[in-house]
Amino acid sequence: MQSSPAPSPARPPHSRRAILTGLGLAAATPLVLGITPRPERPPAPVGPTVLLRGASLVLTMDPALGSGPLGTLDNADVLMRGGTIAAVGTGLRPPPGTRIVDASGKLVMPGFVDTHTHLWQAVIRGGCTDADLFGWFTRCTDPQRGRLTPEALHSFVRLAALDAVQSGVTTLVDWVDIFSYDLIESYVRALAATGVRFTYAMFPSEADPTLVTKVKKELVDPVPQADFHVATHAARAVQHLNHAHWEAAQDLGVMLNSHVLERPEQRADDPIGVLTDIGALGPRLLINHAIHLTDDEIAAVAAHDVRAAHCPLSNMRLASGIMRLAEFGRRGVKVGLGLDGGTNDSSDFHALMKTAIGLQRARATQAAVFPQVHDVLRMATLGGAEALGIDDRTGSLTPGKRADVVVVDPAALNFAPRFDWVGQTVFNGRPENVEAVFVDGRPLKFDGRLVGVDTERVVREAETAATRLRAAG
Repeated sequence: MQSSPAPSPARPPHSRRAILTGLGLAAATPLVLGITPRPERPPAPVGPTVLLRGASLVLTMDPALGSGPLGTLDNADVLMRGGTIAAVGTGLRPPPGTRIVDASGKLVMPGFVDTHTHLWQAVIRGGCTDADLFGWFTRCTDPQRGRLTPEALHSFVRLAALDAVQSGVTTLVDWVDIFSYDLIESYVRALAATGVRFTYAMFPSEADPTLVTKVKKELVDPVPQADFHVATHAARAVQHLNHAHWEAAQDLGVMLNSHVLERPEQRADDPIGVLTDIGALGPRLLINHAIHLTDDEIAAVAAHDVRAAHCPLSNMRLASGIMRLAEFGRRGVKVGLGLDGGTNDSSDFHALMKTAIGLQRARATQAAVFPQVHDVLRMATLGGAEALGIDDRTGSLTPGKRADVVVVDPAALNFAPRFDWVGQTVFNGRPENVEAVFVDGRPLKFDGRLVGVDTERVVREAETAATRLRAAG
């Protein structure tokens, strides 16, 4: 990508530093400054006024703004101003001072919405590859969680969050079972410093509404791009705790976020029955995985407008099963996609979309089954935002929404030649095709690289922290 700010006599007008300076971010300005209690210079709340000019294809995800279900526009401009989408169309006239970015030959669309992840699990990427869900808990997550320090946690969360950003994720929901306040503080600070839009879904190990409220008000609420969920594990054995979590969520006016029936053995927990009994079934409930639901349970979820997160790569990795996604789609359940942390091993959202389609086709042995390409692209963007109840803010390029935008470069060995860019985005795309990522109009990735991030240092610090944790074990 190239931008056309006024040239500096000391540098060529299209040098990377000139481009970033024109966008309000000099390359030398760090977004992440090592392991500190809080970033010295947090990301600006909104970006400058930027016009993405002449994109060969724009997917607005708004059928009222373009053709077809994805709101498709050819050779169109996208104007970001004050952190929002100001206009989308052809031949837009930018206001004075606008930074122009040449997007010809590129595809522009909303950023991906990751509805379920566990970022701290970056410490065990590629681990326990022969294990199912319960083996993963016993051999990977449980031993590492108990050894975490604030400094180590910060490095793992930062690594995984930046990996998500560079793959095109602009919004993520992190389900976190980290309990002490100093660890939670380090976690939230690391997330906030990346500039990504995030939801901290906090699992309290005890019925302690004081800590939940403290975390939300002191750590999460001050971050402009942050939201909060109360997380739980729905099961008869801990129904009292589930009820306390649901009461806390209601008191705070946030969603309840629960793992549900990831493995067939969890039928004994009766999670849908528990969530029904405590009164949680409704649009303020997000269920993750939701693989082994009965017909009646899927019908109840649909009837109560419960939201769901589908994690196909993780479910495949852990031999957990295949979500009955076609049935959820037929009944109109709002479903988003989730990377699910360490068991996804990377943050490749294109692979996630492709797998969401492929597993359903393999299960049904037919290609016409839901989801099709347009369905899964919607699930990855606006559908994910709808599942989280934030579709009034993000998920599409509708003017007035936050400027969470990605620019994809199809001129690559894995993507070219052009046949059907919409289909190729799902089946051919990889993180390296994501050329730019904007959150609130602020560039977090530009010209193919994370802005202001020393990636070698990020990796080095995560490696050092992981080595220390393993030595401590």
